[in-house]
Amino acid sequence: MTSTLSKLGLGTSQFGLDQPPGPRGKPRDAEARDILSIAGRSGLAVLEVARGTTASDGLLRGALPQPNPFRMTLTAVRPDRGPEVVEAELRAQMLRLGVERVDAIVAPSATDLFSPLGPKLWDKLKELKDQGLCKRIGVPVYASDDPVGVARRFKPDLVQAPASLLDQRLLLDGSLATIAEMGIEVHLRSIFLNGVLFLPPDRAPSHLKAAAGRISRARRLIAEGKSDPLQAALGFALTRPEASHVLVGVTSAAEMSAVVAAAMSPPPDLDWDEMAIDDPDALSWAAA
Repeated sequence: MTSTLSKLGLGTSQFGLDQPPGPRGKPRDAEARDILSIAGRSGLAVLEVARGTTASDGLLRGALPQPNPFRMTLTAVRPDRGPEVVEAELRAQMLRLGVERVDAIVAPSATDLFSPLGPKLWDKLKELKDQGLCKRIGVPVYASDDPVGVARRFKPDLVQAPASLLDQRLLLDGSLATIAEMGIEVHLRSIFLNGVLFLPPDRAPSHLKAAAGRISRARRLIAEGKSDPLQAALGFALTRPEASHVLVGVTSAAEMSAVVAAAMSPPPDLDWDEMAIDDPDALSWAAA
């Protein structure tokens, strides 16, 4: 296991366990099993489990390697129905997944923590941590959330934040460095910016048309550096000193293998600063 791969984490939201078989006719649970097998053998440390249905959780349980090599992260439901429902839903999902405890539980959003029932939600997560149901509790943040303010207010063990070679806002303004200096784990997500870097500029979503020129420039710089978008995106994220882990999503075993191969390659020598997009509207949409 390399330190680079152990820094890599995998999210399950793109597995599509409730969807019909993929384009090659392979059952989704079999595809998930192959994805997780590759991830486990490669030494990926973190598995972020998306909130799913009873059926999808059951399929994921069957796809997990045994013994389970991953540090699992779950996301709590919104606090609208009260903290007892939050706990009940988490325990029910853990039962479906066949685990007695997980590494981390994160709040659904920073916005939820500032809602009327937000403080009770956070108190419940702290209580579950004290009971040993998890080792860490955390919160996902966006650039618009004042991440440093959120970290200072709630003092989580980890923060999930969007950052990529196109969306460098929380890196350039020092927010993630400040959070890391507080002893809080930083997990980068949305490092592929919803796949924007992999699309030709003329196929970029309408929300990103204004940034098409910067995307084209980034792709050209990557090509001139004798790299490719996947290797560049991973190289950028995995070499960030602020990041404890980097979360990625894949839809197939082939994609998982490609991510592992790219992560194991030396990071390309590129001018990252030249690739940053400064259109907050476009970035906020793409990082969602």
